[in-house]
Amino acid sequence: MHTYHTPLDLVRERSPERPVAFARPDAVAVAARWFQDKFQGDVFYAVKANPSPWVIEALVKNGVNSFDVASIREIELVAQSAPGARMAFMHPVKSRKAISEAYHRFGVKTFALDTHEELGKILEATGGAQDLTLIVRLAVVAEGASYSLAGKFGVDLHEAPALLLAARRATQGKMGVSFHVGSQCMRPTAYQAAMAQAQRAIVRAGVMVDIVDVGGGFPSIYPGMIPPDMGDYVDSIQRGFAEMSVHEETELWAEPGRALVAEASSVLTKVELKKGDALYLNDGSYGTLFDAAHMKWPFPVKLYRGEGDDAHEVEGPLKPFRFYGPTCDSIDHMPGPFWLPDDIREGDYIEIGMLGAYGVAMSTNFNGFGEAEIVEVKDAPMASMFGLAGRVIRLPREEQAEERKVVRLSRPKGAAGKKRRRR
Repeated sequence: MHTYHTPLDLVRERSPERPVAFARPDAVAVAARWFQDKFQGDVFYAVKANPSPWVIEALVKNGVNSFDVASIREIELVAQSAPGARMAFMHPVKSRKAISEAYHRFGVKTFALDTHEELGKILEATGGAQDLTLIVRLAVVAEGASYSLAGKFGVDLHEAPALLLAARRATQGKMGVSFHVGSQCMRPTAYQAAMAQAQRAIVRAGVMVDIVDVGGGFPSIYPGMIPPDMGDYVDSIQRGFAEMSVHEETELWAEPGRALVAEASSVLTKVELKKGDALYLNDGSYGTLFDAAHMKWPFPVKLYRGEGDDAHEVEGPLKPFRFYGPTCDSIDHMPGPFWLPDDIREGDYIEIGMLGAYGVAMSTNFNGFGEAEIVEVKDAPMASMFGLAGRVIRLPREEQAEERKVVRLSRPKGAAGKKRRRR
């Protein structure tokens, strides 16, 4: 992977015709060390957020050696990029073949489930193995998420006690509970509330659990979505864990995805046409901009113009724009608003920030578009939850006012020795 100091250096060297995804391993390292230092439990990276090998390698180098996987392909990827890493197959619905291959070929022993039928599949596909770690996913009521994950997975809390008891009896290994408060959770207390609901199900089941997995949902910063300090989330989880009736050796797990990688990538796109307030780009919703189209999130942007030594970042009075991607599909539309200089023109380049999570991971080859070149850069992300010197994020009413720099928390120290058990 070629390395540049900043995205502008790439624009000065050449004028790329296809989208370029910028990899920032240093940002992954900072986030990984923060979680290792602050979260008093085991961190499982949710591979779905960004399955790029450089992400997995950066995480391992900085102490994250456990991975939440959802398919055999993800298991193969982790096995190749991080040999010997611990994996948990946390998709609650799996094929029998996938369960068998995960257990017998890759040595995966941790499986999530939310039905008695799935429990039966796991036991049969592993040959009645007694060294399994079984995690029962609960459906909890949670508020504050920008993207709710309720409805598809999780056993109803009224039905949970019977399933918890069945899972407890099914293995001589470990048994635990998990839940998900929703993606981009903006309310730290959602975790504590979910843990209280899990506690009630555990008590009704009359079992002791070995693991409490609080799932993902840890947020990042986007225009119009500036979360509380990440430390507030950890504090809420610690309070909730302290209030649970679990034994001294019960393990606390989390599955951050977005929070570990959102800051670690941005994408350079080229303006092919300007039509009023609409900009037609060479990347879109079938490429790296899925969330911009379907979640309608207005990601932060920078504008570059010129070639060679004349290339520069353009600043000035801003105007709201919407984007269209390169495909012939009309739903390839990102409404924004994306605040850019009002004199933007064909041939300019737009860097779209904070796309490390669910950016390249969502790309397709529809209509022959979607493929992005990947290069490494050394500059800071446009904003940070972890004290990196982020650039400004412009909010809609600030387009001609002073720029507002978003810098969250103090710079984290190196990872410290961490207690992995309940204190």
